[in-house]
Amino acid sequence: MEVDVARKILDTNDAHAGQNRERFAAAGVFVLNMMSSPGSGKTTLLEKTLVRIMPKIRCGVIVGDICTTNDADRLARSGAPVTQINTDAFGGDCHLAAHVIGKAADAFDLENLDLLIVENIGNLVCPAEFDIGENARTVVLSVTEGEDKPAKYPHMFRKCDSAVLNKTDLLPYLDFDMAAAEGFIHQVHPDMPIFQLSAKTEEGLSPWLNWLTTQVAENRSAR
Repeated sequence: MEVDVARKILDTNDAHAGQNRERFAAAGVFVLNMMSSPGSGKTTLLEKTLVRIMPKIRCGVIVGDICTTNDADRLARSGAPVTQINTDAFGGDCHLAAHVIGKAADAFDLENLDLLIVENIGNLVCPAEFDIGENARTVVLSVTEGEDKPAKYPHMFRKCDSAVLNKTDLLPYLDFDMAAAEGFIHQVHPDMPIFQLSAKTEEGLSPWLNWLTTQVAENRSAR
């Protein structure tokens, strides 16, 4: 008898994700899963985001990486509680699974958080496969990666609720076609909100912050 190992893994993960979702909902915390390839500027975007929305919005962060605490150390400077997950101890997984998120959440006082951000491991494939019990997903694509990534990795963009096109300050030095990039995104996910911004210069940051704070506010009002 052939056993679909991948299906069993995802079924088990979905069960843990459901438990996480119930736990987060009971605490009234909005969970955002942020995904991207390595080097997209995701950590810089989170640094700027935390500075702008805290302390009005009470934030916590779970950081996933195969090795090092570099990103967690950077984000902890914001004053937000940060927990690091390194996957090298269990095979160097290229994604964060729901049961791992559940354990990491134990480090937070969830009742005193409005927003829990999960900075997933840099990868445009695996993280999109794993539900972690989040409320929403955002994918970050930098203009240095090429405008065709949504066409090459459609599952990631199809599974996310918003997209950030980052590092727009570099556009004068690149042949990146912004209209083509947005077109590829909307081919796989029509009407997805897209935010063009530079995390470095903070140009274009406000629409992204408005979207995020609206998600958190709506989650609060639904309690």
